Amino acid sequence: MNLSRYGEDGIRILFGDVIDLDVHERVRHFFFFIKSLQREEIIDIIPSFRSCLIYFDLQQTTFERLSSLIMEKMQASSSLPVVPDPFIHEIPVRYGGECGPDMAFVSSHTGLSENEIIDIHTGITYTVFAIGFIPGFPYLGILDQRIQVPRLETPRVQIPEGSVGIAQRQTGIYPFQSPAGWRIIGLTEVSLFNDRKEPYSLLKIGDRVKFVKV
Repeated sequence: MNLSRYGEDGIRILFGDVIDLDVHERVRHFFFFIKSLQREEIIDIIPSFRSCLIYFDLQQTTFERLSSLIMEKMQASSSLPVVPDPFIHEIPVRYGGECGPDMAFVSSHTGLSENEIIDIHTGITYTVFAIGFIPGFPYLGILDQRIQVPRLETPRVQIPEGSVGIAQRQTGIYPFQSPAGWRIIGLTEVSLFNDRKEPYSLLKIGDRVKFVKV
């Protein structure tokens, strides 16, 4: 675990230099451990693939004091924090055609047929590694290497809500109509974000996602 300053009001805790499930579990446990402290000076905790970012109130603490407190609490803890069991979500997807405008590219790039791509994409139970870059967007992994493809050279200005994309080692779902740089292979009608009802995002870090062809 490597702890460093992140701007004036942030602490970044790095747990590894690779994206894998072991590192993810360390991030996830740390995220829930920090939440369990319920410290007023901590404004936000943002987990990602390999790290957690903690934003704090400069009027209540400093980088040095909060860093020391975190290390002290961790060393004093006799057990791992209780973390919620992962919830498994089944996401129905319409693949290809108008719903998946990049399916032909993925087929050409990988040498696989559309049905083979769909079988591979639906054959994995994915882990939610992080939620970003817009509210509710899940970074899901790890994508089978047989269908790993590069991002678009020029992102699309707009794609429909519910678009399912793949890029490199990841797959994800766009919760809103938005720009997109990933290869779109399908579309779902499942709503991923609701700003009127907590917890707002359907998916959370550590959840599992299974895509189902419809």
